[in-house]
Amino acid sequence: MLGTGPSIPLFHLFGIRIGASKSWFFVLFIFIYVGADHFRAELNGSVTQAYVVAVAGVFMFFASLILHELGHALVARREGIEISGIDLWFFGGVAKMSRDSQSPGAEFRIAAAGPLVTLVIVGLCLGLLAIIREGAALDVLRLAGDAEASPTVALLIFLGWINTMLFVFNLVPAFPLDGGRIARAVVWRITGNRNTATRIAGRIGEGFAYVLIGIGIFLAARGDYINGIWLAVLGWFIAQSARAAVASTAFTERIDGITVADIMDAQPVSMPAGTPLTQAQDEYFLRYRWDWFPVVDEHGRFLGVVREQRVDEEIAAGRPALAVGELVELAEADDWRVQSDSPLESLLGDEQLRARGALMAVDADGVLRGVVTIDQVRRALTAALPQRLA
Repeated sequence: MLGTGPSIPLFHLFGIRIGASKSWFFVLFIFIYVGADHFRAELNGSVTQAYVVAVAGVFMFFASLILHELGHALVARREGIEISGIDLWFFGGVAKMSRDSQSPGAEFRIAAAGPLVTLVIVGLCLGLLAIIREGAALDVLRLAGDAEASPTVALLIFLGWINTMLFVFNLVPAFPLDGGRIARAVVWRITGNRNTATRIAGRIGEGFAYVLIGIGIFLAARGDYINGIWLAVLGWFIAQSARAAVASTAFTERIDGITVADIMDAQPVSMPAGTPLTQAQDEYFLRYRWDWFPVVDEHGRFLGVVREQRVDEEIAAGRPALAVGELVELAEADDWRVQSDSPLESLLGDEQLRARGALMAVDADGVLRGVVTIDQVRRALTAALPQRLA
């Protein structure tokens, strides 16, 4: 799934932000302009009718792209991966995920969800065409048009065909296309090594990209400039993304085996839950000048954090003997936790670490073993970079 950069928010669906890059508006105009000529010839109607049907068809197509990416996003969310949004851009759509999948099974399910949604859309188009055309099965399967086609039939044919092409194209086993991610999941399952699988799928993606570039140049040389340039640029983007994926495997191999315990501060300053607020203020906040501290129970288990502002408010309200355990933010405690044996890679896209600046490393029993900060992660990543890049 290729990156798109900043985007303009459009709306929210299932709690997921849907946006569009500036390039999408250019593509929208081109699709409508080209589609109007197609529908005018298909319907034998007026220019106004052709443009109305073209606008409807193009927006229906982009709606199907959103549904395709929504399939990826919803399955990824079920796998515990946060989704920052779905963006429409020059070459379609992309679901922005906070991190990569952690198993070949999860990778397969996420990658296959999008094409499955597209296949359902094609099936619905065929079914509706079969009903409208009174069971003319052969025509429906061919999505054949005729001079008497109605706007509804023309739209269904257009939507069915373009989603069929999207489905076939996406299943090409070339990373970062969906088919490439499915292939990566299969190789990952067989070899047990995600980096090897990514490298293989990425190399296939590069090869496919160069074929697209070659076809694009050939078409442009024969006078088909629009399709030729579009394919060549698409191939270039796929090649860039595939090459980046291959390069990233070298980096992930360097941090493979490094855990949170390897980079955390193993002697964190924490407060016992029974600490009175006046003691917390004098011995912790005024001494260390930190905004918050982790709170632990008598067995050392992490309970949550207590903030200086809350302590000051309670003291000012005449409750200085209150225990800090009473002020712990229990609702956010899980957001602060990370397992001490978690791989370093799992922190790279962690939204909680980015938002809070630090996480509490706990063991299987919930005992606080250390604190890992975003600066510690950055230093570990910098140390893992090849010297020519560091």
